[in-house]
Amino acid sequence: MTDDIKFTLRSTESNRSRILKMLPSGTPLTVLEVDESSGYSKVRTRSGVEGYILTRHTSPKPISRWYLERANKKLDELQQENNRLKQELQEIKGNNNQTLTTNQELSQERDQLSSELNELKQTAANALQLKHQRDQLQERVISVERELQQVKRENQTLEDSTNQDWFLYGGVLSLFGVILGFILPKLSWRRKTSNWDTF
Repeated sequence: MTDDIKFTLRSTESNRSRILKMLPSGTPLTVLEVDESSGYSKVRTRSGVEGYILTRHTSPKPISRWYLERANKKLDELQQENNRLKQELQEIKGNNNQTLTTNQELSQERDQLSSELNELKQTAANALQLKHQRDQLQERVISVERELQQVKRENQTLEDSTNQDWFLYGGVLSLFGVILGFILPKLSWRRKTSNWDTF
């Protein structure tokens, strides 16, 4: 008996009864009854057809072709799984390379940001120093302005004092001129009188 043999499913327990169906070897059957005296078993196919087949043509175990088909199917599944795993491995390698590249880029960006942060800190420190210098200069300007106002006031005071002195000198000179104006004519008159007395 080979796996390619076909068996008759008959209507009764006799090799002369009507053939219901030809069953290829390996066809799954449900055994309903076994008649050891006739050598037939009543069976049912998956499609629901019931009939009789020689008991010696039945087996509780699948035929070798079934095992072979099952093994081939399992082999195909394993092959597909292997191909899928290979593809995933390639994707993982690609992702790993991309991750390495991304890590390098992130490291470079981190270094650049660190450098910029240091520059900002230096700039901030310089800004604080400049602000301090500016505040000192502003205080110095305010102090100089105060000194300038003081000098202006002193100059104004000196100018006022000088103007008063000149006014005073002018008054004195005017008074002296008036006095001379009174005295000189008298001196002249006396001289003339003296001269007349000598003649």
